[in-house]
Amino acid sequence: MAKWTPKHEAPEPLEGPVVATITGGTILWFVLFLVQIPFYGWFADRDLTSWVWTCLAGAGLGLIGIWYVRKRDAAIKRHAAQRTPEGEGQST
Repeated sequence: MAKWTPKHEAPEPLEGPVVATITGGTILWFVLFLVQIPFYGWFADRDLTSWVWTCLAGAGLGLIGIWYVRKRDAAIKRHAAQRTPEGEGQST
């Protein structure tokens, strides 16, 4: 079987409001956890408590994600501020 090679370059990655997206997802996971708490007995009777704990885990991992993307954005901005455009300050 021959290896497939692309005929064009990959597109640039999409950059958007990453911090807002991760924060929104984290809030959603935590709200889902809170909504399921009153029905914990129902979930326990049907052996579905993993749904409740999955939502809590999603919220916890989301907090790590918020920390990560905030640090990433700060590093990107710091790098952009330190970088000077090519050719600037050189005389020919």
